[in-house]
Amino acid sequence: MSNPDSVASAAVPAPAAGFSVTRDGKVLRVTITKPKRKNAIDYDTMVALGDTFHAAAEDRAVRVVLLTGEGGDFCTGADLSATADGAQRGITSDMMMDAANRLVRAVVDAPVPVIVRIRGAAAGVGVGIALAADLVYASEDSYLLLAFINIGLMPDGGAAALVAAAAGRPLAAEMALLGERLPAPAAKAAGLFTAVVPDAELDATVEAAAAKIASGPRRALELTKKALNQATLTSLAAALAAEKAGQSELLQSVDFAEGATAMLTKRKPVFAD
Repeated sequence: MSNPDSVASAAVPAPAAGFSVTRDGKVLRVTITKPKRKNAIDYDTMVALGDTFHAAAEDRAVRVVLLTGEGGDFCTGADLSATADGAQRGITSDMMMDAANRLVRAVVDAPVPVIVRIRGAAAGVGVGIALAADLVYASEDSYLLLAFINIGLMPDGGAAALVAAAAGRPLAAEMALLGERLPAPAAKAAGLFTAVVPDAELDATVEAAAAKIASGPRRALELTKKALNQATLTSLAAALAAEKAGQSELLQSVDFAEGATAMLTKRKPVFAD
């Protein structure tokens, strides 16, 4: 297995990153800026987002990172429309998995708290990215969706461990095996969201949390986050490794080719196995 931390040095030209970064005092704001693609992210965006979180870890002035998506959705997962272009550039399924795993680990391992704001969909690897955060605030009409099974794949982005850590194995299995939406109120009841509020109140709620953390003592924030992660995410590394092995195989399968084609052409897939 290749080292996920080496993914950024792969000799692949990187086009526009697909997200913006601004600094507001002690708050670092990261916004995925692909609303026309419902903020689906490609390889280059995953790598650059991972780089951003690693850089934030080194900035002692940052107290909190706020991650969100532009427009009506948080992130709908990997951008399947970019698959052909990525293949032409030599981006393999292993590289895609390393980039996704590295990003999720960068969010979890960021020394300061990470807040995620969700409107609309958090789907696919977007679920793992969202639940890797320390605080997750969502609008009432938002939802989580692990639809991998519907296109012949398995959950990735650490979703198996991250969902189970907060909500338990039964809900993790339901989300992964049925591939159906989990509405925000149900996600909150299961412990996956910090709070669910009306859309009109979402920004104010997130900003209040960010401002409170930004005024806090950095070292205490670091140690508190580290202790919480050590107590609750002991299976994350194993889950990421298992997801990489399984997903790398499935991405080469005829079932995934059929599932992806069916999704893009808006028809029901017919799987071989």
